[in-house]
Amino acid sequence: MRNISWLALLAVAGAATAAHIAVGQSAAPETTPPPLPSLAGDPILAHLDAVIGWYRDLATKSPDTGLPSDEIYRTNAQTLAAEAARLAFQSAEAEAVVISEQTKKATAGQAAAGGPQNYSQMKARVAGRIAETQSQIEDLTRQIARSQGAKQGSLVAKRDALQGDLELDRAVEQSVEKLSSFEWAGEGASDLLTNINQLKSSLPEVFGTVKQASVPVGPQKQANPNTNAGLLEQAVELYRQIRAMHTLDQLSTQAWHVREAADAVHMPLRQAISATVQSGHELANQSAPNATQIESIHKQFQQIVGQFNQLAQAAVPLAQEVVVLDQARADLTQWRAAMQGEFGGILAALLIRAAAITLALAFVFIVSETWRRFTFRYVRDARRRRQFLIVRRFVVGFLFGLILILGFVSEFSSLATFAGFITAGIAVSLQAVLLSIAAYFFLVGRYGISVGDRISVSGVVGDVVDIGLVRLYLMELAGTGVDVYPTGRIVVFSNSVLFQATTPLYKQIPGTEFVWHEVAVTLAPTGDYKLVQEKILAAVNAVWAKYREDLERQHRTVYQQIDFPVTAPEPKPTLQFAQAGLELQVRYPVNIRHASEVDDELTRKLFDVVSSDAQLKASVTGSPQIRAAVRG
Repeated sequence: MRNISWLALLAVAGAATAAHIAVGQSAAPETTPPPLPSLAGDPILAHLDAVIGWYRDLATKSPDTGLPSDEIYRTNAQTLAAEAARLAFQSAEAEAVVISEQTKKATAGQAAAGGPQNYSQMKARVAGRIAETQSQIEDLTRQIARSQGAKQGSLVAKRDALQGDLELDRAVEQSVEKLSSFEWAGEGASDLLTNINQLKSSLPEVFGTVKQASVPVGPQKQANPNTNAGLLEQAVELYRQIRAMHTLDQLSTQAWHVREAADAVHMPLRQAISATVQSGHELANQSAPNATQIESIHKQFQQIVGQFNQLAQAAVPLAQEVVVLDQARADLTQWRAAMQGEFGGILAALLIRAAAITLALAFVFIVSETWRRFTFRYVRDARRRRQFLIVRRFVVGFLFGLILILGFVSEFSSLATFAGFITAGIAVSLQAVLLSIAAYFFLVGRYGISVGDRISVSGVVGDVVDIGLVRLYLMELAGTGVDVYPTGRIVVFSNSVLFQATTPLYKQIPGTEFVWHEVAVTLAPTGDYKLVQEKILAAVNAVWAKYREDLERQHRTVYQQIDFPVTAPEPKPTLQFAQAGLELQVRYPVNIRHASEVDDELTRKLFDVVSSDAQLKASVTGSPQIRAAVRG
């Protein structure tokens, strides 16, 4: 605004001076107006390039609108950029006129010193001389043909001299032709105006040659995107705000460079305007003129005022453009300040949500640790303890996943659709795995399998080592008869084996760790079966009495868990006919973990009983046999 003010004052001063001279109060010897400033086309075009680049970057690189106020700042900035572009081109066209005046004066001076007009005159003069010389040569040729002797010799010499002069004139004519064929340097203003028009045509929406298209705007967001968004979306929004503020800083810096380019073009114009006004003051302050000088002074003032107006037409738009650029930079600064406030709100919401997620995860972790400690302290049964720990694992994992999903995701409708497709794909591709996981919950149920149980799967007998979500691990047992022992191998089965009808699975009743063995004795035809039954049963009871209490405790435990009566395990004798004859069988329970030791002790006991009683020995045939009572 300061530049516009002093330009207006200068215009008023020039008009007042002209009025003062008109009434005859000053005049003196003739004063010529100062020369026009020496303007160059390169700074003008550089200024226009900078304005166009800034306008395009502001239209294409402006940050996407977030809050409604951002759209206001964006529209204001684009409007100011378009106004700056119009003022820049208005000044450039006026400067092209000034440069055209410079070019005309330079062309006139160069023409006086040897420009295109002098070359044409010289070419005409040389052509005239050539024609005259050729006429003289032709006349001498005719004279030589009619003369003789010494006169003929002088005519020949004269003709030869004219012939040399003709060749010189022809050489001069060729040189002048070459010089005049070059276009005299006077087209600078025309080329500058052409370039300005070409640049102007690249902004049809600014100068109204086409309907202005609306600048594409980014997707409109809600007024406060930091309140309902998830942690991930808030982080993305925070990064977008940082990029947006960086872009606004670049646009503001670019506007400052455009202002510097405008100042570079404006400076010589300001100096020329100052010199023009100064010459008007000098002309106004001269002594009183006579009557014949008033008309000359009036013409000089007309030249000064015309030159002032010509310079002002180029300088005033530049001064206005500087003001517009300052306003645009102020608008960009305010826009950045608004984004800075929005950035602070998003950052605070991000930190609060991250703290909430951390506290929720810490709370779940504390609950998980408390659950684990209470399980080990108050749950004595290993099988129940393992089940509680497995449930704890699932619950804690579910809560962790739920907290992370609620913390990071905001669009739950899209998440539900995506989760549906993912679930369908998992169900198809992981069918066997899902079946094994489902079987796991059957295996660890009320009558399920626990670590240490002895089971039989697909003909493999073994003790359960571990039960995973998808696999079951057994320590293989092998042997002959009732004597089984670990083979040193681990057998792995998929949990889904539980749902295979052709692969039966056998296990002990929960709470029991005993199996049934039997002592078989073949009676002699004349033997006393009552004596044999009494002696053999007494020997079995003697061994069974040592672990009877443990088996009865197991029976009581089982009786409390099931809903139907079960007979307590104890030795029982039976008689049956076999191929070898009448056979006595005494069935008795043994602890699984100590079956070999019990059978060994019973064998020794039976050997002592049979060998020490002759009547018993005569009543049996062969030796007693100890074998497993359950077959298949």
